[in-house]
Amino acid sequence: MRFGPVPLAQAEGAILAHSVKTEAGKLAKGHRLSPDDLAMLDDANIREVIVARLDFDDLTEDEAATRIAAAIAPDHLRFSPAATGRVNVYATAPGLFVANDTIVDQVNRIDPAITLACLADHVPVSAGDMVATIKIIPLAVAGHFVEQAVAVLRAGPAFEVKPFVPRRAALIATELPSLKRQVMDKTRAVLAARLAQSGSSLDTERRLPHTETAVAGAIAELKASHDLLIVFGASAVADPEDVVPAAIRRAGGTVEHVGMPVDPGNLLVLGRLGEIPVIGAPGCARSPKENGFDWILDRLLAGEWPSPADITGLGVGGLLKEIPARPQPREAAVRPQPGPVAIVVLAAGRASRMGPAGRHKLLAEFDGVPLVRRSVEMALAGGKGKVVVVTGYREGEIRAALSGLPVTFASNPDYESGMASSLIAGLSAAGAEAGGMLVMLADMPGVTSEHLATMIAAFDGESGSAVVRAVSEGQRGNPVILPRSTFAAVRHLVGDVGARDIIESCGLPVIDVELGAAARLDVDTPEAVLAAGGTLKE
Repeated sequence: MRFGPVPLAQAEGAILAHSVKTEAGKLAKGHRLSPDDLAMLDDANIREVIVARLDFDDLTEDEAATRIAAAIAPDHLRFSPAATGRVNVYATAPGLFVANDTIVDQVNRIDPAITLACLADHVPVSAGDMVATIKIIPLAVAGHFVEQAVAVLRAGPAFEVKPFVPRRAALIATELPSLKRQVMDKTRAVLAARLAQSGSSLDTERRLPHTETAVAGAIAELKASHDLLIVFGASAVADPEDVVPAAIRRAGGTVEHVGMPVDPGNLLVLGRLGEIPVIGAPGCARSPKENGFDWILDRLLAGEWPSPADITGLGVGGLLKEIPARPQPREAAVRPQPGPVAIVVLAAGRASRMGPAGRHKLLAEFDGVPLVRRSVEMALAGGKGKVVVVTGYREGEIRAALSGLPVTFASNPDYESGMASSLIAGLSAAGAEAGGMLVMLADMPGVTSEHLATMIAAFDGESGSAVVRAVSEGQRGNPVILPRSTFAAVRHLVGDVGARDIIESCGLPVIDVELGAAARLDVDTPEAVLAAGGTLKE
């Protein structure tokens, strides 16, 4: 690939390195320049452009990312369409994300143009979680480098999601006078919540004296009707011959390992009766905070059986104690629902492509109704949260067209600076209770209330933790719903930019909702208004 400035006469077929905007239109970064594009640039007195010119073996950034992604086994994984050289990878089932750092490193050392980033090894994930991303840094990359990456990824899995397999668990809890009954009740509740993350259930609890005989008897009894046994001792394990490991052996089982280099979680016991795991839980597992018990339980639920070498290899990263910033994902078995989705209708722009002064696309009528009013009525019918209309250019006329509708107006005096200022104005008016912001362009006559309701339902289905985007036959379009976690990034937007960069960099899953042609139909010109069935108004 050759990168740099070239005269227009040499730019046909090259890939534009930076977006170029003229009065006649805008050419985006990554666009392959056609003769018509060059004519438009020439008319705008642009004589030179910065481009990437591909050599015979080169692949564009999206082609390269797509080929590399296709080499990864798709089991329990979903891949986003390539965009700006990036393919994001998401889990499709709750399970354990397992990574091979040797293979990931091999891919990343082929050439700096090719990057593969993923979660840490053996991290639990939920369906919809983003687990990896492939990013091509330049606009194109040599094809032989891509083929090297493909060969490495096909030779062995760089990563995978091992789905959790639900188990029927029994809790064996020993009692001593010093152990309060409330503590034992909490232990049961916390364990049940932990198991629920994988679809497992806590079917049985036995409370009994803290003796080897009593524990061994319970293990022998419960193994026939359960496929996971968890023992909480009233007193911590102090020796490999202590009550819990001794009871496992007495019941006919084997003790695989006692202790682990994870703190909290040092005093864990792992045993088995045939194929049934028996875990002697450390006392710290009475708390929902992350501890070594989680690490072993997750592996077992994902179908792995940790060996002594696996357990003794957990020391690096095993210091979990006294880290207040570490998340506590087990506190609740169900993610809370977000606040209502506020719909922000953007109606502040100049409509500069409408030709003679006086015409405004948002005042064009469809079935006798101004387009802006039709769009806002759809927003009111399709959502349950606040509807905010951002106005700027010809503000008085736009607001008059919306007379009587129960909306909140947000004025954007800086509308000439571009879309970012309108997004910020709309977000500021959306209210602190909003769990998401549906950004709707007012000039899209094909978008219906049913479309909006479908998108909001998809957002609620992800508990407000994903971006929801309208597409047309897989091509991204509008509207889009931004989760609350992206609001800070929206407030930092500047200029004539929308939410695309936020969507691509936020690290959240992106749920595409197919709306058909409506997702890409906007009316920026008089011809587009008439073609869509509208009537122009002065």
